[in-house]
Amino acid sequence: MSKEYKRKRNLYNPESLKPYKISRSKIELFIECPRCFYTDRKLGVGRPRGFPFNLNSAVDELLKNEFDQYRAKGTPHPLIHKNGIDAIPHQIKELDVWRQNFKGVQYHDTQTNLLLHGAIDDLWINSDGELIVVDYKATSKKDKIDRLNDTWHITYKRQMEIYQWLIDKNGYSVSNTGYFVYCNADRSRQDFNNLLEFDVNVIPYKGSWSWVSSTIQDLHTCLNDDSVPAPSKYCEYCAYLDATSAVHKHI
Repeated sequence: MSKEYKRKRNLYNPESLKPYKISRSKIELFIECPRCFYTDRKLGVGRPRGFPFNLNSAVDELLKNEFDQYRAKGTPHPLIHKNGIDAIPHQIKELDVWRQNFKGVQYHDTQTNLLLHGAIDDLWINSDGELIVVDYKATSKKDKIDRLNDTWHITYKRQMEIYQWLIDKNGYSVSNTGYFVYCNADRSRQDFNNLLEFDVNVIPYKGSWSWVSSTIQDLHTCLNDDSVPAPSKYCEYCAYLDATSAVHKHI
């Protein structure tokens, strides 16, 4: 593997004195499948990329613009008022950076020399001075979305908890209750008319980020191992790879 390719992929080097960046999504990748994580960060072979969710990104951007209007006025957004939440959008100077991909909220764990980071959508503050992590979600389903009760929602919950952990590590008082602003596009309309209408619900979630530090330690141990770890038994990517490899041996 060439040095140019390694530099482009920013592969993990245990001998480097420079902190190695690990994003929130890479922590989730490690939880999903240690082998996929190892081959991505250590060997430079990532999972095939999916299609970009441009409509979701557009909803995120519009929500940020809307909440920022109330942030500038120092007043609660109507959704905050409607749901009886003790909070207003927080006017914290770091928010512009904390929202940026590849920067976000950062924490250098000196024990592992890993620089953990994640980009948040929004930040509110309650009357006790606690920061509240807020995440925007957009989809289109027939059923009303007012709770996170599907099995795959665990990834959303972990996402919230990693953000809470990062802000806590930066020395701020963080509420363990965060909120998902969930936008569900109505697909029952007879006509499109260049318009999507959304049912928007604010869903509270009480997080617990005590698991994050130990996961970072396990992730660091994985990176420093010379052998490729076993795949997760639930990993569809590794199952496909193993199956096709077995087929190719008989061709």
